Amino acid sequence: MLVFRWILLLLLVAGVLCFAMYAGTGQARWRDIGLRIVKWTVVAALGFFAVLILERLARMV
Repeated sequence: MLVFRWILLLLLVAGVLCFAMYAGTGQARWRDIGLRIVKWTVVAALGFFAVLILERLARMV
């Protein structure tokens, strides 16, 4: 679980850095990469929380 949290954190940092590069250079390429990273980070986070919820539900049964 700790590894997955670190991966999510690093993906968010990478997205923020891409947006900072976009703000600094004005190249739309960095914005596109940042949006792609953030999108997949959100998908991964939703999967992570779904697993946590399913684990808790399995303990209740």
